[in-house]
Amino acid sequence: MTMKPTSHDGLFKIDLPQIDTSPKHDYYDVVIIGGATMGACTAWFLASNPDFKGRVLIVERDKSYLQAQTAASNNCMRQQFANPINVKIGQYAAEFVRNFRENLGGDPSVPELTIRNFGYLYLSDGPELTKVLERDQSVQEECGAGTKMVTPEEIAADYSFYNLSDIVAGSLNTVDEGYYNAPLMVEWLLRKSIENDVEYVENEITSIAREGDKVTSVTLASGETVKVGHVVNASGTRAGQVAEMAGLKLDIQPKRRYTFIFKAKEPLDRDLPLTIDPTGVHFRQFGDDYLVGCPPLGADSTVGVEDFSAEETIWEDKVHPIISNRIPQFKDVEVIDFWMGHYDFNTFDYNVVIGPHDEVSNFHFTNGSSGHGSQQGPAVGRGVAEQIIYGEFRSIDLSPFLYERFAKGERVIERAVI
Repeated sequence: MTMKPTSHDGLFKIDLPQIDTSPKHDYYDVVIIGGATMGACTAWFLASNPDFKGRVLIVERDKSYLQAQTAASNNCMRQQFANPINVKIGQYAAEFVRNFRENLGGDPSVPELTIRNFGYLYLSDGPELTKVLERDQSVQEECGAGTKMVTPEEIAADYSFYNLSDIVAGSLNTVDEGYYNAPLMVEWLLRKSIENDVEYVENEITSIAREGDKVTSVTLASGETVKVGHVVNASGTRAGQVAEMAGLKLDIQPKRRYTFIFKAKEPLDRDLPLTIDPTGVHFRQFGDDYLVGCPPLGADSTVGVEDFSAEETIWEDKVHPIISNRIPQFKDVEVIDFWMGHYDFNTFDYNVVIGPHDEVSNFHFTNGSSGHGSQQGPAVGRGVAEQIIYGEFRSIDLSPFLYERFAKGERVIERAVI
C-alpha cells in the first residue's frame, strides 16, 4: 500500500541519518531504485554477503516514505497461502524477524523485533470456499505450517465474540501469524547497510540508458549520470514506469486499499485474529484498538500512482455493516484514523516478479507482490542478491517468479490475496 498522510505518521516514520541528495561516484556495481522494503532488503543482503565486494547506491525519491507502500502497510505476517513457495517465503520472513538482531550481526543497538501472534482466521460461509481452504491447508501442512481447519463450534469455544450463524468452517493458524513492525525492520536494514558502505541518496531516476541486452547508466533528477553494473527495480507502484525507462514492459497496477483504525466501546476479551470475512473485508487487533482493511466499494479498478482520493461513504456503506455483523460488539465503535493506499498488483498471477529480465540480464525486478511486500521482502531481497552475486538462487528457489514466465505464459497463481 501507499499511504496518504494521517495523524499516525509518527507510527510509520523511518528515521535515517543525514542523507545526501547526490551520489559520490560515477559508477556503481548495483543501483537500487527505491529504498523501501524491497530495496532495503536487497541492499542488506548484498552488503552483508562476504562474496560481494561491489559498490551499491540506493536512490529513494522521498525519504519520508509517506507515499510508500511500506509506510501504509498493515505489516502482517502469515503462512496461509495457496502456493507452497509463498508459504516458504512467509516462514523465512518469520524466522528473519524473530532473529532480527542476530541476522543483522548481533549488534546490541539493533532492536529486537517480535511477531504479535494473534493469528489469521479465514472464515467460510459455503462448501466451495471450504474446499478451497481445505486444499490450501493441506499445502500449508506439507510445508510445516501450523494451519488447522476448524469448525464453527471450535471457533466459538476460543472466540466467543463472533457471530457464526452463516459460517460453516474456518482455517486458523496462530504460529508466526500476526503483526510485526515492518517500517522498523526497513529502518535498521538501511542503517546497517549504510554502515556497510551502501550509499543512500534522496533523489529520483529520470532516465535509464541501455545498449542491447545491458543497462549501462542511470540519470538522476539532479542531473548526474552514473554508470551501472546492475539495476534493481524496487520502485513499488511506479515499477512499470521505471521498467519503461529501460525499454521494458511490466504491468504493475496500483489498486486502492483502505485502512481504518477504530476503538470499540466494549473491547473484546482477547486479541482479535486477523479475520478474513467471506466478504473480503479483514480486521484484526491493533495495539489496544482494532484495524480493518478492504478493497473499494465498486470495481477494483486501477488508479494513478498519485491518486489517493477516497470513497466518502465506504465506512458507512461497506466496512461498518460487515464488521458489526461479524462481531456484534463492533456496533458501537469510534474511528480514530483512516488512510487509503495502493497495492502494487501484478494482474498476471498476483505474485511477485523477480529479476533478472530474460533479455536484459542486468535489470532486476522486485515488483508486484500484490500486498505481500512487507513479509516477502527478506526472501525476495536475498534472492535478488543471490542472482546478482552468483547468477542463481541459493536459498529458496524463486525461479517460478522470474520475469521469463510472462513470455512463456506460465502463471503461478496465488489465490490467497486479501
